Amino acid sequence: MNYESSLRYKIDTPLESTTSESFCRSCKSLVKTKMWLVTTFLLMSISRTHAEYPALQAVLSQKGLQKVSHWMTDWLQNELSTIRLPEFRGSVDIYVGTVYYNLHDMTVVRCDLPEPSVAFSEGTGVSLQVSGLSIAIAGLWNTDFGIIHDGGSFEMAIFGISLNTMLEFQNTDEHLSISTVMCSADVGDIELDFHGGASFIFQPFVKSFSGKIKNMIQGRICPEFTKGIEALDTDLAAAEAIKVDPYVYLNVSLTDSPVVFDNGFELNVKGEFYSVSSPSEPPFFPNQFELPWQADYMLSVGVSEFCVNSAAFAYQKSGLFQITITNDMIPKASPIHLNTSQFGILIPQLPKMYPNMEMEILLYASDTPLVSFNQTLINFNLPTAAKFSALKTRDDLTPLFSLDMLFSFNAKVNIDQQLLKGVLEMKNLTIKLGSTEIGPFDTAPIERMVKLAMSTIVLPKLNAQLQEGLPLPLLKGFSLTNSVMTIENGFFVVATDINSLFLQSDKL
Repeated sequence: MNYESSLRYKIDTPLESTTSESFCRSCKSLVKTKMWLVTTFLLMSISRTHAEYPALQAVLSQKGLQKVSHWMTDWLQNELSTIRLPEFRGSVDIYVGTVYYNLHDMTVVRCDLPEPSVAFSEGTGVSLQVSGLSIAIAGLWNTDFGIIHDGGSFEMAIFGISLNTMLEFQNTDEHLSISTVMCSADVGDIELDFHGGASFIFQPFVKSFSGKIKNMIQGRICPEFTKGIEALDTDLAAAEAIKVDPYVYLNVSLTDSPVVFDNGFELNVKGEFYSVSSPSEPPFFPNQFELPWQADYMLSVGVSEFCVNSAAFAYQKSGLFQITITNDMIPKASPIHLNTSQFGILIPQLPKMYPNMEMEILLYASDTPLVSFNQTLINFNLPTAAKFSALKTRDDLTPLFSLDMLFSFNAKVNIDQQLLKGVLEMKNLTIKLGSTEIGPFDTAPIERMVKLAMSTIVLPKLNAQLQEGLPLPLLKGFSLTNSVMTIENGFFVVATDINSLFLQSDKL
């Protein structure tokens, strides 16, 4: 799901709403974008699962919260320097009559935005304080005074804007809910300078209505801020699942209320994958685990066996764990090719019944591949089946036999230079005859051949790739740095810092 935050302003709105909304929408954009990024980090977006325990746990630390605040300050600073503000209209009484004015073609020429102060409030949520925000605006003006029409340029400066608010995190209908429980705002001062035309006539009267503008802006900051938080809460309520690809999606509803520490924020997520085409519950259940999060890293994420295995179950239900192997795919240097006559050394009766015919193998997962985590080791059990057929023509297959195979692997993995590296070892392999159209035969020679191929060809290639390293998965627009991975009993943990790819100012 892709959320974009931008500063939007309505055109031709009255003075009472336009000036305040121009600033307050900036505040709303800052907070909405900030909270959405926090949520994106934590939710790795429908049906309900039977899981009582979370399969995913994530903690954003105080360090992470400060970095998000830093990014959003940079983002808003850049954004404000490029936007064009809407025009607004008003009037001023100059004793001899009323001057009606229109301020237009306004741009932000300077924005002094101190980094907000953000902190977790234990048991509640996040406190946010902004103080000393100042904005300088330049634009053009036009006036109507009876039959006299005039125009020129102006500068407006808004000084000392401050905001003090408290946000509360809750679990509402199994989604993260955010609300404003306290808000106060203040505007220090406003200055307006008009140039050109007959501006000298009404410039002396600016102070008489600048106070009114200041009060309007100040009175609208918190209502607009609260409105922005309510809009964000609506967005979060709709984020029940993340579509990972065309085949599976991830349930990210919450199992219980968010936990706010004095130095971190924890989300417990159901974390179950489903097949898009045929969603159903897997025949296994999640186990409880406690995430050993680290405050020295921005983000800590714990992933359980249930989460990984539910993904395997979902992909299997989607029909992805299968491949057709043809003779063209066999290396030319291989001692045996997919030909019935060459298979005679393994199955003596085969070439007698079907001499010199090309063969094809349908290889697929016969049951859900299962992963388990056990103190530094990852164990894989891969039940597969192989259906062998002889090819009379490309479209005319003759079934020969099928084999039931069970592969067991151990893997040791680690994160090195932001790459996932490791070593894969085959622990065991068993092959049994499933069904046969050519009569019974001994599968031991085939088992020995497959073991030889795995040890001399397949595993060396896989381990060479693992030694070079696989890039870590990325959130769009972000990269992981200083990452460490630990394998525990029943789950693994990744503790990491995060860099923004579109906000490159990382100077905390």
